[in-house]
Amino acid sequence: MSAASDGPGRGPVDGRTRRSGRPPAPEATPPEGAPRAWVPGRRLGVDVGTVRVGLALSDATGMLASPLETVRRAKDQRDLDHLAELVVTHEVVEVVVGLPKHLSGASGASARDASAYAEALASRIGNVPVHLVDERLSTVTAASHLRAGGIDARRQRSVIDQAAAVVILQSHLDERRHTGPDLRGRHS
Repeated sequence: MSAASDGPGRGPVDGRTRRSGRPPAPEATPPEGAPRAWVPGRRLGVDVGTVRVGLALSDATGMLASPLETVRRAKDQRDLDHLAELVVTHEVVEVVVGLPKHLSGASGASARDASAYAEALASRIGNVPVHLVDERLSTVTAASHLRAGGIDARRQRSVIDQAAAVVILQSHLDERRHTGPDLRGRHS
């Protein structure tokens, strides 16, 4: 995925992280291919839909994702302003936006929409990194979990977006725990 600018004084969103125009701390930009240090703190998971945006929030240790809320998308982008407020209120250290690719791995209209949404959010939240992560089948997985929990299809509609955001965020948290440094800065 190619880098795209997110406005004057802002760095690119490259599929992994958006950085501010200020020089980063030495640990903030490891050499290409090297794992980034795990920063303890809350993460916000975002499942972007055309009508609604599901949100999930991790605990302060970055270990467990929980549903937060569902926000209606607005033409005037009030939804993005609300997400920016949540980042500040919950002291979020990282935002994880699901990138809905096709099963083949190709990107379609939904992936382009999620990327644009991530760019717009990144421009509102300063130095908090925004990561795009592959979310193939997150909604299917979320619906399956809800059915297994006894929530019928009619009631799923109100929580499916949050549940998909939980799946996106939890898979990111699990991946980081398995591939990146642990909370003490050592590689796991």
